[in-house]
Amino acid sequence: MAIWLCRAGKHGEYENKFFEENRIYCTWEGLNASLKEFSDRSELHDFFMFEREDIKPKTATNWVSQVWPFAYEMKKGDWVMLPSKVKPVIHIGKIIGDYTFDKEATDPFYHYREVDWFKKGVPKSAFEQDILYSLGAFLTICRIKQEERIKSIVTGVKPEKTNTPILEEQDEIEDIVQRDIELDAFDNIKDLLIRKFKGHGMAKVVASILRAKGFVTYVSPEGPDKGVDILAAQGSLGFDSPKLCVQVKSTDNPVDRPTLDQLIGSMSNFKADYGLLVSWSGFKSSVINETASQFFKVRFWTHKEIVEEFLENYEKLDDEIKLEIPLKRIWVINNAD
Repeated sequence: MAIWLCRAGKHGEYENKFFEENRIYCTWEGLNASLKEFSDRSELHDFFMFEREDIKPKTATNWVSQVWPFAYEMKKGDWVMLPSKVKPVIHIGKIIGDYTFDKEATDPFYHYREVDWFKKGVPKSAFEQDILYSLGAFLTICRIKQEERIKSIVTGVKPEKTNTPILEEQDEIEDIVQRDIELDAFDNIKDLLIRKFKGHGMAKVVASILRAKGFVTYVSPEGPDKGVDILAAQGSLGFDSPKLCVQVKSTDNPVDRPTLDQLIGSMSNFKADYGLLVSWSGFKSSVINETASQFFKVRFWTHKEIVEEFLENYEKLDDEIKLEIPLKRIWVINNAD
């Protein structure tokens, strides 16, 4: 039995979809052909090079090394580990379905496998550091080496003693795929942000971001908010359009449809032009399915958009927020290709 790392998007943006549908997806944008059509890795490599003229051969090779196993190496009974981007936990499932290609699906959800999520929310602290390093690899899909120790942690059954040399574990650590430093920094900022500003504090952060973008804001006092946390508008006094109603949720649960309906009602009551629905833990499919129909009225932010806007507008944020989340710029070598 193999154990695989499979991410739900770079920033966990597809995490709720994976759980609601009991699946894992190979979320490569533009990969709209069945992987079973490729007879070997070189054909898949050529596909990437043809479809994406901007990528380099080394990048295409890296992509093939992750995509190919999804169809040809993962097996029923294998485990999959999904590190959460919302909470410091790891979700574990068992693959129960064969590789499936759905040509009618929306991009990037053409490729999937059915999964039984039998162990959700295992704290990251339960795993040793070298396992966490493996889960932090600069890859979306890869096989995790420390299978016996992971199974022992999850099941509570100690692994049988073997004659494996003691140095093997160190060899594994040194053999771990290069980590994504930028993603690590993003995650560290994200974790600190929710730790410092969970609850009503997140509304203050979003309001500060909006002010940095040129809005005048009113933040509802802590307590029942009647469907709106922030009112925002342009102009020196906040009398100009666009006028926004903003609802902010920083709980561990994804937002459902009634919350969206409540925001739409508030937009009407306050005569707002647009709405902004902010949910740290993302949205249930009932909300995501409304993205197109609400495109000209409502925008949706998850923790990904909050952190991106936080970083983009950091210099203009309130001083009290910057004191809680002190950041500095650094330069690193770009080894993306």
